[in-house]
Amino acid sequence: MDLNLPPKVTPRAFARLAEINEATGETKALRVAVDGGGCSGFQYDIRLDDPAEDDLVMEQDGQKVIVDSISLPFLANATIDFTEELIGARFVIENPNATSSCGCGTSFSM
Repeated sequence: MDLNLPPKVTPRAFARLAEINEATGETKALRVAVDGGGCSGFQYDIRLDDPAEDDLVMEQDGQKVIVDSISLPFLANATIDFTEELIGARFVIENPNATSSCGCGTSFSM
């Protein structure tokens, strides 16, 4: 697995971010970060934020998804998507680096 490959963002994730920004009247980026903690060792932190100087910025149609330099190795070759299911709608991370994850999908181990 190449840990130098940046994460990918699906068109569906960019489209949902555009809907959120339109509804709020702001233009925020979607920050995807990895923090220590959660039931499996690491957890995803997904929130609206402004880009920082050292962030990787992925942009489509004026929408930005950002990842900080510390989280980037943990998200190498991952896919950031948006899903709508019976249990709810949410941004999800498909991370090939995770060796296991919890049932809620927000915590993982490597």
